[in-house]
Amino acid sequence: MERRTIGAEALAVGAVGLGCMPMSWAYSASRRRGDESLRAVHRALDVGSSLLDTADMYGPFTNELLLGRVLKERRADAFVSTKVGLLVGEQHIVANGRPGYVKRACDASLRRLQTDFIDLYQLHRADPEVPVEETWGAMAELVQAGKVRALGLCAVGARGGRRSGAGLHDATLRQLRRVQQVFPVSAVQAELSVWSPEALDALLPWCEARGVGFLAAMPLGHGFLTGTLTPGGGFEPEDVRARHPRFTAEMMAANQPIVADLRRMARRHGEDVTPAQVALAWVLAQGRHVVPVPGTKRERWATENAAAAGLGLTAADLTALARLPRAQGSWE
Repeated sequence: MERRTIGAEALAVGAVGLGCMPMSWAYSASRRRGDESLRAVHRALDVGSSLLDTADMYGPFTNELLLGRVLKERRADAFVSTKVGLLVGEQHIVANGRPGYVKRACDASLRRLQTDFIDLYQLHRADPEVPVEETWGAMAELVQAGKVRALGLCAVGARGGRRSGAGLHDATLRQLRRVQQVFPVSAVQAELSVWSPEALDALLPWCEARGVGFLAAMPLGHGFLTGTLTPGGGFEPEDVRARHPRFTAEMMAANQPIVADLRRMARRHGEDVTPAQVALAWVLAQGRHVVPVPGTKRERWATENAAAAGLGLTAADLTALARLPRAQGSWE
């Protein structure tokens, strides 16, 4: 697989990563299978998807434990990205950016992942009670201690970070400017897909201008852009899509023209090309510093997603994709 670099340190990763969250968190619990997830991780590494993206809150903790079983055997094949800063309670999630906690959390992640170092340590969310510079400074000390190679920041959510009249990523850009004064940012993770292209306006250019890598979260739109979800099919109660405005039966039906256009383009590229691969190829085409991180827990989809790195979209394709219907429904 094509290799891409993250940050000024030129950390090399496969062009398409693997989002590990669905194996342990946020999606249908009844469909989680530990052995199946392990096969998906091994397959991703086999085909060059070296960036494994997780977080201590996924599970919580169980996702890192699962990856640790693979890393114990294949650490040299993997680029490990995990996150810190969010604590999961019974019915709530809270931020914790206290320096002492960050250092303890890193040590705990290292134990679960069965590794001596984390390639990319990301701040999941800033703690409103702690200056972000203090949190970032503690993370920088982990780099100096050899426990972490590079630092990344996850974008503030649309609900939590948007002011009236402000751009979607203004809050994230403010955080980036602050932490950059403390220690270099190597990567930013934010949603980017053909139905959520907002990062193209300001966040992606900010990263490109500074040599900062961009990890494209949810590049397949929570699975919608694969064309495998049926409008009105329903979701299990703990599935994040059960509460997402774009996943009501009405909105899924309204957004079908997006999938239809992706499917038509896929057919033009070959019988075996899928809408998901076209969607991922679009993300890859947004810059050499962009690495999509599609989430899956199945070996089949890990293989399919990785193959998108070999799908070259033409200028005409990109023009056509820029004219896709605007998605209806949002988080807000």
